[in-house]
Amino acid sequence: MFDITSLQYNSENPTIMAVGFTVICALMLGTLIAFTYEKTSSRVDRPDHFLQAMVLVTIVAATIIQAIGDSVARGLGMLAALSIIRFRTTVRDPRNIVFMFGAIAAGIACGVFGFAIAICGTITFCLTAFILRFSSFHKSETMSGMLSLDLPASYDRLKELEAVIKKFSLRYKLAEFKLYTGVNKEGLKKHDYKIKLKQFENWEKLLIELKGFTDVTITGLELKEREFDNI
Repeated sequence: MFDITSLQYNSENPTIMAVGFTVICALMLGTLIAFTYEKTSSRVDRPDHFLQAMVLVTIVAATIIQAIGDSVARGLGMLAALSIIRFRTTVRDPRNIVFMFGAIAAGIACGVFGFAIAICGTITFCLTAFILRFSSFHKSETMSGMLSLDLPASYDRLKELEAVIKKFSLRYKLAEFKLYTGVNKEGLKKHDYKIKLKQFENWEKLLIELKGFTDVTITGLELKEREFDNI
């Protein structure tokens, strides 16, 4: 029976069994992290190359740590070699960065033969990602966008109007105000609201209730699956 404690780290002459077990463990943990990302992400355009990168970077991290070992000279040499490579890819989603760091951390733990740390840490990380997927922190059906309204300059039911917007929105904010001075729309003003709906289906209910306000014209409603940073 294979005993994991028999894998004693030897930076000078690591055994083939130790190297092979490390790579296989890193591969399995990297695959688990990529699987978790694929199942818990709400993005439709999930790039396949990013999933592959998470699996591969785990093996790369484990290999680098094994190659360095306890040698300071190797570490400095590896640092100098990696500094030549310029990584210009911009990762805009913080969640993607966290998953990439998780894959690298699992590979580093495997590289130093901290298999218990790597396995426990990866399983905890993946379970937490699944829990967050079904918690209130994950709103996959929410939609954000812009609501444009035209109303009289002296309109006195603005608070009631905004109460209706608040009723169907998680958050809303007056993004732009414009007072018309032209002949065709003289005496009117335009309100543009940034809104984030509680549910996608709420847009129909929102429009129905807004149409109940006299002298208010809905000039536009644009919704997209994105969030506004300042709302």
